Order: sequence, then structure tokens, then C-alpha cells
Amino acid sequence: MRVSTVILSIIALCSAAMTIWADDKQRWTLVTICKPLAMIAMILIAAGAAPPAVPFYKYGIMAGLACSLVGDIFMMLRPKRFTEGLASFLVAHLFYIAAFLSVLKFQFTLWPLFPLILYVFIMMRILYPRLGKMKIPVIIYVLVIMTMARLAVERYLQVQEAKTLLVLIGALLFVISDSLLATNRFARPFRQAQFFILSTYFAAQWLIAMSI
Repeated sequence: MRVSTVILSIIALCSAAMTIWADDKQRWTLVTICKPLAMIAMILIAAGAAPPAVPFYKYGIMAGLACSLVGDIFMMLRPKRFTEGLASFLVAHLFYIAAFLSVLKFQFTLWPLFPLILYVFIMMRILYPRLGKMKIPVIIYVLVIMTMARLAVERYLQVQEAKTLLVLIGALLFVISDSLLATNRFARPFRQAQFFILSTYFAAQWLIAMSI
């Protein structure tokens, strides 16, 4: 691992930890500094990675991280611009999907579909009655992020190595983070929600950045 990657990872970790603490204490100025800083460090990690065999993979991941940074900015505004943030993360997942597709062989394994479909069914059973005007945007977002997770699973099944394991875990953590966010916002708010949402989110993005 490069020294620059280690330094940037430490910056990302410290910034993420400060974001989580500041969010809990409602220190919004600190959040607006540390949260983008964490994502910028992750973008730089991706930018500094050695070019992979398929260069588009690197560019797709960098674009996804950049769109996530835009989404974070919308979510930090007071009041939050939730719809704009959701759209930004949707585009981020589309870039991740494009990146994964660029390195996949089109020989897909069927069995991972079933637990993912079951998960979507359970989440929509919980969320759908409470979504109101957000039904269509949330349904589209759920389908896109689950497609991203499905491709990450397939990538690992096709090439079982350390970097594909990183992206698999990162994709699944992203699903967990967004599921917690949706549950807390639309269904049942719960204590320490932001801690779990943010910690899984930052871990997911760092793992995806490190997968290049």
C-alpha cells in the first residue's frame, strides 16, 4: 500500500469520526467541514490508485465518489435537500454499476438474485405505506442500489480476490446504510440512527475507493 494511500485513509477515518461526533452533538459547522473532507480524501485515494486493467473502472468509481460528495452537500444543507441528495446518490450508483459492468464477464450466477429480491420485498413492505409522494423516487433508488449490490456480488464470484471482496463488502454496507436511513426517515426513527448510518456509509465508500 502506498504511503499516500495510508495518509489519505487516516485523514478519511479521522474526518469520518469527527463527522459522526459532530452530527451527534449538532455541531453543524464541523460537519460541513469534516464530511466533505472525508469524501475528498477517498476521491484522492481512488485518483492515486494504479490504473487497473480496465481504466474505465477507476474513472467510474471516481465519478461515483464525486457524485456522493455532491449528495452529501445536499444532505448537509439546513433544511436538507433530500430529493436532490437522493438524485445525486442515484447517479453515483449508476456510475458504480457502469464501473462493475466494465470488468464483468457476462456469465451471471442466478442464486444471489433470490436473497436480494427477498430483501427488497421486506424493505418495500416496511417503507411503501409511509413513502407518500416519495414512492416512485424511492422505488427507483432501491432498484438501482440493489442492482449495484448484485453486480458487486457477481464481480466477487467471478474473481475471488482481495479487491473484489472489498467492493462486495462496500456495496453491502452501502445497502445497509441506505436501508437504515430510509427506515429512520420514513418508518420508525430509532436511537443512534445517525451513528450507524454514517459509520456504514463511510466504511462503504472507503472500501469501494480501495477496490481500484
